[in-house]
Amino acid sequence: MLLHLVRRSPWSTRRHFSATCRPSRFKILFLGRDEFSCAVFEELHRSRDVWEDLLVATNPDTYLGNSPLRPLAESLQVPVHLIPPEKSNFKHWEPPPPFSTHSPNHVLITASFGRILTATQLDLFPPSGRLNVHGSVLPAYRGPAPIQHAILNSDPKTGVSIAQMLKRGIDKGPVWATADIPISPDATFLSLRSELAELGGRLLVTVLRDMLAGKAKSTPQPPDSPTSHGRSITAADAVLDFESMTAEDIVTRYRAIGHQRALTTWMPSGTRLLIYDPAVAHEPPKLSTVPGALVYHKPSRTLVIRCAKGTALAVPRVKKERRSTLEAREFWNGVVPNPTLLVDGELRLLRLEGDDFGH
Repeated sequence: MLLHLVRRSPWSTRRHFSATCRPSRFKILFLGRDEFSCAVFEELHRSRDVWEDLLVATNPDTYLGNSPLRPLAESLQVPVHLIPPEKSNFKHWEPPPPFSTHSPNHVLITASFGRILTATQLDLFPPSGRLNVHGSVLPAYRGPAPIQHAILNSDPKTGVSIAQMLKRGIDKGPVWATADIPISPDATFLSLRSELAELGGRLLVTVLRDMLAGKAKSTPQPPDSPTSHGRSITAADAVLDFESMTAEDIVTRYRAIGHQRALTTWMPSGTRLLIYDPAVAHEPPKLSTVPGALVYHKPSRTLVIRCAKGTALAVPRVKKERRSTLEAREFWNGVVPNPTLLVDGELRLLRLEGDDFGH
């Protein structure tokens, strides 16, 4: 018998049941690297009814940053194995025992892992035991940055999926369950990531329990369904165009990618200028209609920038290329003594074409 279950509050989920039974708890290898991974892992670790053995594999510490999953797992006395730091070497990586040999009771779980598993690695696990916790309701936003794109596109809601990993096709495998939540108007990547990670952890445990009870069934993704791609965020995504972007567009962009890419514009001299914590200026000072025109607004202690459709942006902090971050007043005090930078008392910001956009 098949049962289609829908829950709508406080978070909605869809699961499909069948009657294939698993005899015992799972032995689980968990692969992750960041705060999303940590929240999913914590929920899994608490749910001792679904696993008898639990191991973690994650990135080693590098000069670019450390994996928070490693100290978390170690604090919970869960064994940690480090993968090769180079992606080129990871394709030759062999999972630690007992996962180096196939068993029907083994489960591989990835959550924001950031690496593509090879067919050889996946073959060590049964097809139903290759699970990925993905930060969107598939098939929407397949790819590495689903949360950022959901915010960038001002979607009213998003969610998580527990999907089977395939040997070919990233995020195209059958889906075991999905759950969705609304996106609040002021959501940032960090706040939404936390919500989705907690939701994903709970949904993952639900799927594992259903598998143990023999009532879990996956649903193939429609092969011809229109999909949006959650491609990686690049430096070009952070480049501001005041002629086409409204102040609200820019604030939305900051909420989506400001944690990883500083929003970028250029001064008349060609110096790169990074802006932080922008907000819509609802009562801007007198300002020309030229997109990119900038003045200092003393009452709000912000730099106010003219944007598309007559909107204005308030910026409290900026950073010039290879300089320290400055409060708006400090920056403006450095501009005023140089009259060659000003037009009618305004600084005119630029959008340079063909720049490499590197920070």
